[in-house]
Amino acid sequence: AWYLGSIEARPLLTKSITAATIYTVADLTSQMITLPPEESLDLIRTLRMASYGMLFSGPSLHYWFNFISKVVPKKDVVSTFKKMFLGQAVYGPIINCIFFSYNAGLQGETIPEIIARLKRDIIPTIKSGLIYWPLCDFITFKFIPVHLQVMLSP
Repeated sequence: AWYLGSIEARPLLTKSITAATIYTVADLTSQMITLPPEESLDLIRTLRMASYGMLFSGPSLHYWFNFISKVVPKKDVVSTFKKMFLGQAVYGPIINCIFFSYNAGLQGETIPEIIARLKRDIIPTIKSGLIYWPLCDFITFKFIPVHLQVMLSP
């Protein structure tokens, strides 16, 4: 009830904090799983991920999901596939470029280095995303109310 009230009263802020929290937990979990036991957590990396969720993922998903639900308002299967296609063709490539650029910039990479990173990583990332995101998008667009969709997609 508290969370739903927060989404109603301050949707953008609530979704931004939600995305930051999800990115924080996901990054810490990832590090705990992949780091050798003798290495310590990279909390600067976690802060980068949290700030990305707060500043980019949460707000952009808030606006994207509201936009896409107005452009394609129905929740039938055909409309759901339209939303999925638009997400993969429009939102996904843009937000992936922002993610790589923001993260690389915070790590001190120069603009030419960021461009090289994008050239190297963006297409493989989009291809890999085609394995994972369509199922997530289908569930999100078909079954989750618009005001709660950010919780599933950061």
